[in-house]
Amino acid sequence: MALRHDARRGALLMLASTALFTMMSAVVKVVGERIPFFEIMFFRSILALPVVFLIVLRMGGGAPNLATQRFPQHVMRAMTGTAAMSCSFFALTVLPLAEQTALTFTTPIFVTLLAIPLLGEKVGIHRFSAVGLGFVGILVIALGKGAFMGPMDPWIVFGMVVAVMHGVFSAATTLLVRSLSATERSTTIVLWQSLLMTSFTALTLPFVWVTPSGQEWLLLLVIGLVGGVAQVMLTEAFASAQVSSLGAYSYTGILWAVLLGWIFFGEAPGIATFIGSGLIVLAALYIMRREAIRAAQKRGTPS
Repeated sequence: MALRHDARRGALLMLASTALFTMMSAVVKVVGERIPFFEIMFFRSILALPVVFLIVLRMGGGAPNLATQRFPQHVMRAMTGTAAMSCSFFALTVLPLAEQTALTFTTPIFVTLLAIPLLGEKVGIHRFSAVGLGFVGILVIALGKGAFMGPMDPWIVFGMVVAVMHGVFSAATTLLVRSLSATERSTTIVLWQSLLMTSFTALTLPFVWVTPSGQEWLLLLVIGLVGGVAQVMLTEAFASAQVSSLGAYSYTGILWAVLLGWIFFGEAPGIATFIGSGLIVLAALYIMRREAIRAAQKRGTPS
């Protein structure tokens, strides 16, 4: 799929995909009141498969290609992706939408940390400071829920830990994709990811299955379709502009999460959630900026 170099189009598509992904999360939160999150993940994955094949056809310009010499790495990437989605969907069942969204935005922070042992990268004072700022943001959100000030609901504590773990698994997925991209086509990576994640979640169904009601079937269909459309928009956004120029727009998900949480769930975020979210987003944006500078330096071009 040829890069269109249309920054405005890329920004609009990123904003739209972010809004749709947040809406999907709100529906997951509704369905998750009765349907196990593993079951929701299965329908999210399998209903998105036709969309994934459409994306692959557009990107590859031909029939899908599953040929690979690195199948174990694809399995590992799918495992970390499944773990990240599991953490995200579970956290939605126990945390307010805005707080879950903010805590899952920690991926760039953990990418920086995991790149040290896994890739042997040297992290300077700038990125380390940003990592520290991000963890301060996490602590501020935790304090807003009553952490360190007396007994807390153990499910809230567990939900916050799991939401942060989403960032860890998502960061591991990012690093695995970087490694795979050195030898594998992006279409091959996307195909194996989708097929394997669908298979992994299908294996859990005999242990967690709850038959959905008519309304829940409809909502599960909405989750798959909205998630699929959002994925198409995200792919088109990355085909229209450089990834580094679009990252900031994804953090509008915080605003959507606050709005949807307030309208549909009566969740009014406190000042700690806003401050903590701001610190996490600021840290992530600064890390992205430093990554762009380093990439420009490697290319020998001005940052």
